[in-house]
Amino acid sequence: MSNQSTRRDFLRGAVMTSAGIWVADRSLAKGFQTPNEKINFACIGVGGKGSSDTMEASRFGNIVALCDVDEKRLDEMAQRFPNAKKFTDYRKMLDTMGKEIDGVTVSTPDHSHAPAAAMAMHMGKHCFCQKPLTHSLFEAHRLGEIAKKMKVQTQMGNQGTSGSGLRRTAAQLKAGIVGTVKEVHVWTNRPIWPQGGARPEQRTPPSNLDWELWLGPAAERPFGDGYHPFAWRGWWDFGTGALGDMACHTVNMPFMGLDLLNPTSVEAESPGHNGDSYPNWSTIRYEFPATQARPAITMYWYDGGKMPGKEILQVEKPTDSGSLIVGDKGVLYCPGDYGQDGRIISGGVEVGEVKFTQSPGHFAELAHAIKGEGTPVSNFPGYAVPLTQSILLGNLAVWHTRNGGKRKVEWDAKRLKAKGAPELDAMIRPKYRKGYVLG
Repeated sequence: MSNQSTRRDFLRGAVMTSAGIWVADRSLAKGFQTPNEKINFACIGVGGKGSSDTMEASRFGNIVALCDVDEKRLDEMAQRFPNAKKFTDYRKMLDTMGKEIDGVTVSTPDHSHAPAAAMAMHMGKHCFCQKPLTHSLFEAHRLGEIAKKMKVQTQMGNQGTSGSGLRRTAAQLKAGIVGTVKEVHVWTNRPIWPQGGARPEQRTPPSNLDWELWLGPAAERPFGDGYHPFAWRGWWDFGTGALGDMACHTVNMPFMGLDLLNPTSVEAESPGHNGDSYPNWSTIRYEFPATQARPAITMYWYDGGKMPGKEILQVEKPTDSGSLIVGDKGVLYCPGDYGQDGRIISGGVEVGEVKFTQSPGHFAELAHAIKGEGTPVSNFPGYAVPLTQSILLGNLAVWHTRNGGKRKVEWDAKRLKAKGAPELDAMIRPKYRKGYVLG
């Protein structure tokens, strides 16, 4: 084997989970003869965030199929792509057009992410999926396995991962800008939707919405106001609450910079909930074990108006979302959701210029990778799965707080089990309705 091909093979696998490195070579993936050849995308969920995801995919390829359970949203997007075929059921779309599709975008409510992404990847399709990657811990694990087995390119929609500001700040953490990190505090302004109440009254679904397809793998329930198109995030069966909605953004920088993998325990506090809707607020304490590069770290999560105490958050007017990294030599404050504007507010160490790789753009990483050029940083197996699992683990502890107060979950990451809590198995690996599989 030549030195040239050895180097190319190395670069192709050179995306490091914690370093946030995107490396491109010039080889072309199977099926693409020239760099200018267009990728054929099918888009699952084309309203809301799916609208911008579809438009982003169109910058790098052809939109050959559109799928949405809401025909009004489907028709609106079809006006932009009149040559794309329309579907309301992604299963029929993939069965019908499988040979014409190279990749898919999945921008549905959380509970439908995994079965849609899994079906596409089992068919050898590359996959972009919105955050959080999945609705449950096992689903995330399984999508990582499928992506590896099928050798497809994948990416989660936490676009801040590709930002130079986030990558620079993560590199500064690794370089010791605040010394040895002991604590991480992350807070959000979510929920910004109704949460903590009873189910809405039963109503007839609007004529443009296929409610059965919207439910997808989730348990049967009648339609009511407060699910579609946005407030589904606050329901256990469909969304992942404030934590799932925003932590893939707000925790992203410390995750990249500190390798916040496989917590050994999580402890949540909430006012209680009814088992149907997430509580109005929660705070969660994560314990991350030591690695070869750093000692153990505690991370605190706050939502629903909760914030770190003033003695911790040494900022006169903190933003309503952000993160704080507390080290033995300084404190780093990152205002906002994306970790790109970090600044030292106490102490700190001069680390000089840090090295990080500039991204060509978030979706551009995926498009280049489909043609054989590098691997997206936020790929499923190496980044999106462990980030999503670390985050969703907090919801197991929140689920346990149905009667209010604090509850702790000890976690076995290798077995995907909550130690001594078999009642959480159904949350870790939920059952699907007939017609939906993970594979």
